[in-house]
Amino acid sequence: MNDKSLLGKGSVFIWRFLLLILFCAPGMVLAQDSVTVTGTVTGADDQVPLLGVNVVEKGTSNGTMTDFDGNYSLDVSGPNAVLVFSYVGYQTTEVSLNGQTVLDAALQVDSNALDEVVVVGYGTTKKSDLTGSVVSISGNDLTEQAKSSVAETLTGRLPGVQVLSTEGSPDAEINIRIRGSGSLTQDSSPLIIVDGFPVNSMSDISPTDIESISVLKDASSTAIYGSRGANGVIIITTKDGKSGKVSVNFNTFYGLQKIANTIDVLQPEDFMKWQYEYALLEDAENIDSYEKYFGLWQDYDQYIGQEGNNWQKQIYGNMGRVQSHDLAVRGGTDKMNFNFNYARYDVNTIMAGSAYTRDNLALALKSQAGDKVDLSFTLRYSDTEINGGGTNEQNEISSADSRLKHSVGYSPIPISGLTTTATDEAIASYLVNPFVAVADNQRQQLRKNFNMLGSFGWDILQDLRFQSDFGLDNRTDQDFRYYGRSTYYSNNRPSADNQGLPSLVYSDQKRESFRNANTINYDFNEWLGEDHALKLLLGEEMIITKNNEETSEIQGFPKDFDFETTRKLTTQGTPQSVDNFYSPDDKLLSFFGRVNYEFQNKYLVTATYRADGSSKFLGDNRWGYFPSAAVAWKIKEENFLKDAEWLSALKIRLSYGEAGNNNIPSGQTVQSFQSNTTTYLNDIPTYWSASRTLANPDLKWETTVTQNAGLDFEMFRGILSGSVEVYKNLTTDLLVNFPVPGTGYQSQYRNLGEIQNTGIEGSLNINAINKLDYGLSFAFNISANRNKINSLGELEDFGQNTNWASTQIGNDYVVRVGEPIGMMYGFRNDGRYEVSDFDFDATTNTYTLKPGVVDNSAIVGTVRPGTLKLQDLNNDGVVDVNDNTIIGNANPDYTGGMVINAYAYGFDFSAAFNYSVGNDVYNANKIEFTTANQNGQYRNLSTIMADGQRWTNLDPETGTLITDPDQLAAANANTTMWSPYMQNYVFSDWAVEDGSFLRLNTITLGYTLPDSLMSKAGISKLRFYVTGNNVFVLTDYSGLDPEVSTRRRTPLTPGVDYSPFPRSRQVVFGLNLNF
Repeated sequence: MNDKSLLGKGSVFIWRFLLLILFCAPGMVLAQDSVTVTGTVTGADDQVPLLGVNVVEKGTSNGTMTDFDGNYSLDVSGPNAVLVFSYVGYQTTEVSLNGQTVLDAALQVDSNALDEVVVVGYGTTKKSDLTGSVVSISGNDLTEQAKSSVAETLTGRLPGVQVLSTEGSPDAEINIRIRGSGSLTQDSSPLIIVDGFPVNSMSDISPTDIESISVLKDASSTAIYGSRGANGVIIITTKDGKSGKVSVNFNTFYGLQKIANTIDVLQPEDFMKWQYEYALLEDAENIDSYEKYFGLWQDYDQYIGQEGNNWQKQIYGNMGRVQSHDLAVRGGTDKMNFNFNYARYDVNTIMAGSAYTRDNLALALKSQAGDKVDLSFTLRYSDTEINGGGTNEQNEISSADSRLKHSVGYSPIPISGLTTTATDEAIASYLVNPFVAVADNQRQQLRKNFNMLGSFGWDILQDLRFQSDFGLDNRTDQDFRYYGRSTYYSNNRPSADNQGLPSLVYSDQKRESFRNANTINYDFNEWLGEDHALKLLLGEEMIITKNNEETSEIQGFPKDFDFETTRKLTTQGTPQSVDNFYSPDDKLLSFFGRVNYEFQNKYLVTATYRADGSSKFLGDNRWGYFPSAAVAWKIKEENFLKDAEWLSALKIRLSYGEAGNNNIPSGQTVQSFQSNTTTYLNDIPTYWSASRTLANPDLKWETTVTQNAGLDFEMFRGILSGSVEVYKNLTTDLLVNFPVPGTGYQSQYRNLGEIQNTGIEGSLNINAINKLDYGLSFAFNISANRNKINSLGELEDFGQNTNWASTQIGNDYVVRVGEPIGMMYGFRNDGRYEVSDFDFDATTNTYTLKPGVVDNSAIVGTVRPGTLKLQDLNNDGVVDVNDNTIIGNANPDYTGGMVINAYAYGFDFSAAFNYSVGNDVYNANKIEFTTANQNGQYRNLSTIMADGQRWTNLDPETGTLITDPDQLAAANANTTMWSPYMQNYVFSDWAVEDGSFLRLNTITLGYTLPDSLMSKAGISKLRFYVTGNNVFVLTDYSGLDPEVSTRRRTPLTPGVDYSPFPRSRQVVFGLNLNF
């Protein structure tokens, strides 16, 4: 839109009109006949006068406060004015004068803090009546954050819920852990329920369409979900229509993104020095590998002072643009209401060639079909397109294709004949132009999700209700992956004739689920005295899930084919394989029940029981049985605390329960087969179907037993509230994908071992100021979880390889009895070898280790002065794999968050922090970019290895290697790092860093225009705001960001920082408009 249209005559007139209203409004008020009103304000429960109650004339800023005796006096505009009474811990009350001049008010206690309605399994309850461990967050809190996904909005806001965004791409995998990891090789993500239907991800839900989110943390809460609730449950309730006039809500924001951090690399002068030294170390008699590209050493001075290309800024330095638009229309009558929502989220990211688009469409209808029958129907559709993807995804085949490697390691200056993909040296060193690397590692993901839900409710009797829910969920994931000529994949994976040519790998996954649940709720209160309350829930549920996966690999496209061309002209390539796999149907049949009993509104008991039959198991192992029980005591309701006015509520909760886990692929108990175009048996083509899995008919349920104790409190009429909880979760019969070498299969699922999580968590809410025109509140939470492996069956431990360095490092994590998941395994760093560690032979110019000096040549290659030195832990005189030990722990000691909210005269402010303390990060980037191994020539290094910091063997005066021991020692007297020249990558505790951090995740400043102004234009609310995301991070971590986990093919290797998509900082400008 051009400037002329923005400042047209109509717009100028409107603004002048609005300004006229603003200037005239005070005069209009003063022109009316004023009336003095007096009165007394008391509490309705005890008739005690209330000090400091806000008394305001509605629609104005005219107001006063009550005195010590609860009295007030206020001049108002006229005899029909409306007074608004508000006070912390009490319900806000509006009273019309109707000609009165004396108006007393009795305010009702507002127990929102403990009596808000919370969604639980197959129902709702008041927070004050909860017996289990449940936390919740409202939809308003989500909408105001201007976040791309629902999961991100939970970060740091809920105790015991850890939300980790694994890297910075818009579709980055977000790991949610509720009270730690309850499994070894299987996913420990919680069950996600959206309007009663289980879904795999919450990324398909628009944050603005959510009414509330409840998180069930202990087994007494989750056992009602039986087999699926062992890792906790997240219940998402979307918005319904409301009876009354139609409301229209429009929310939008537009923002800019910029890379938050980069890795510092050598500038041209340092880069040239290192390239020359590397060539001398390779072959001092023949340095043609240097001179043919860089010239003679005597010409080195031409690089002094030159500024190098910042390839990271060029690849990841785009000004990202993000926009979100959301339209919601709600309304209806007493008989029928509706809710329509459309949302679009669109971002062009900071990385070249990367973009993300998501469209969400939802329609919900509810109808009161009769006096006793109600119907509901919901449709949801989500369409997501992701182009480019992240940087780490592309090294699933080989780390050589990771994009960050090329933007960091590429030459900072153009070198004729070298900085191109056409030379042998470039391919050998994977020295690929970063823009070529992006173009040759293209990916497009298309995700479509259709969800249809319906329910039939029948109030058979006044207290007896039957409800039947139906649901259908259909999801399609298409993935196109292009590997260009420069990639490791195209140069190694295809057949000999097709190597070095573009390839395309395509997968199409389809998932369809059907659900039917039938429940009966009966309230016995009519039959019981007023001291008793009893509710019963009985139910049956059936879920059937079908999966179909098709993959196709096409190789040998013409060399000039790019991503788009290969997609359009697939017949120009050579089909290598076409595989189709139908998983056996996943069927789950369940029966469940729950009893809630309450005595004198003081003592609460909840008991649940669920039986699950799963098609993933056989025979007697098919059914799992999951009971739970919980009790709560409302201590504040006892006579001995009745008179404690400072205490509003106090409750103790105790619970015990069991929940199951069958989260393994279907078909693991019976032999299944895969349909291929061609199968090879002993290298001979055959057309028989290949066996896909090594079946284990003895598999059974993984079971988690939870014990929980909690204390909820509220004081000073809601000013202070919070909770403290302790828990122990014990998971037995772990479902483990266990390696089985020598069988012809990679692994087999087995029940193996036991793991436990114990912890404490707390939350504190401070409603410091709660006035009509201004207020201030704080929310804090902290969690400490301790994970421990109690048993691995007959094993004591086994190793796990992250594989970022291929086979050079080996197992860099260990899974060991008595230790938690996430233990890093490597060497202890011992600095570097000094000249004094060697005997020098002047005749041959060779160095030999002195007797008694540890030899680690088996790990680093040839040992010379300046070589990395490692500790010999078993004291056998050599460093080898037997000297590996635990060197890091990815688990934090504490996690949590803090939220600050404030408002004053139309302005609102919020800031959300999250933090982690005590977790280690495996900085694989630091190893890669400080090591020049056999493929390291011509690659740049990080500034950790800058001249003057790293060990050097070069005499800059003569351009030769220093051979004299004394001169070599003197040249390195002030350096601290070892030489980057070594045979292999080495994982030592030098690369393990403290990942503790405090992040200002979100900060928002908004302004809502006055109702008196907006109502004249028919607007209910108009709010403008500006939000900053990822504003700053306080940390000692030297990498790009401490909140990272990029090796995610197994849960056993958390906390690895290798080639992540860099995080961005973001500022957005938005508005909320309601009619």
